[in-house]
Amino acid sequence: MKFSLLLASTLAVLALVGCSKKSAEPAVRIGLNVELTGELPSVGASSKNAVELHVAQINAAGGLMLGGKRVPIELVIGDNGAKADQAAATTQRLISQENVLVMIGPNASSCAIPASEIAESLKTPMISPWSTNPKTTVDAQTGKHKAYVLRGCFTDLFQAGVLAKFTLKDLEAKRAAVLFDVASEAPNGQANLYKETFTKLGGVITAFETYTTGDRDFSAQLTKIRASNPDVIFLPVYYTDVPLITQQARQLGITARFVGSDAWSSPEIVKLGGAALEGAYFCNHYSTQIATPAAKKFMDDYQAKYGQAPDDIAALSYDSIGFMMKAIEAAGVTDRQAVRAALASIPSYEGVTGVMRFAEGSGDPVKSAVILQIKDGQFIWVANAAP
Repeated sequence: MKFSLLLASTLAVLALVGCSKKSAEPAVRIGLNVELTGELPSVGASSKNAVELHVAQINAAGGLMLGGKRVPIELVIGDNGAKADQAAATTQRLISQENVLVMIGPNASSCAIPASEIAESLKTPMISPWSTNPKTTVDAQTGKHKAYVLRGCFTDLFQAGVLAKFTLKDLEAKRAAVLFDVASEAPNGQANLYKETFTKLGGVITAFETYTTGDRDFSAQLTKIRASNPDVIFLPVYYTDVPLITQQARQLGITARFVGSDAWSSPEIVKLGGAALEGAYFCNHYSTQIATPAAKKFMDDYQAKYGQAPDDIAALSYDSIGFMMKAIEAAGVTDRQAVRAALASIPSYEGVTGVMRFAEGSGDPVKSAVILQIKDGQFIWVANAAP
């Protein structure tokens, strides 16, 4: 009798456990496609840290609110190696095999562009936190905005205008030389857009020099730039190349000021560049020195979790997943079409990098930029640049 009662009790407990498992809400699967290895590991690390922080915060609160119920988030991470083909393959796997509802990333434009083509064809919402190249959100064949692809940052066209105006008006520099990686998508686009805008505003491009990914000797290009006698040198190149270029320029006796794009934003650039970068300016997505209360909380939370301050890529990634989470909750269901419709219905989103507003039919947010200066080993806020 005692054994029968024990058995019955055990079966009852197991039945309850089984019921609780069946009744538990399935997790919302979110894909993260980032550059954890390859040429841009700091970019991928910052993005991953911020997204994991946001997911942890939502899950700690019980999960997303869907249909009156709290649903946990499951993050599925893919490393694209900062390579276009690997980014495309990772996108295909996350969407078709891992069945993610939406995808965050890639960040680098060279990876985001091919990934966006696949996400669009598979009708899966995607947001790139850091890709500024127009091709990420615009269909190359039709010239129209992609329906399922957004970005969390400003575009190269906006950034080129900001930098050209800053060079001419604030720095009072009329002559600019340009050096960039011709094989890299974002730097190539930024260089050409800057050249076009700068000359339209009355400036003179004294030299327009290129190199190829992996080059480490820039003496030939810098010698030509030195002979052209520029007031500034515009370097729309990734943070991994900037230190070598600027140090070699100073060794050749070039005294012109350096101006850079948002590709400079990693703190690694200061550690590697040293004195050669002192006084240089660059365009960025946000500054910790003019942070809102929401941004300050993010900065404190990030610092507490990872032991370092968040860079702009982390901030943009935090905003990007935050915007996606808002859309998923607005959709109320785990359906890609419904989430896409919800994304289009959200007029603005206030994130840690500022307010993001999307015009109807566009995946490009209207938002401000900031100009920062490298001074005493720090990124110092100089000015805001409104759209």
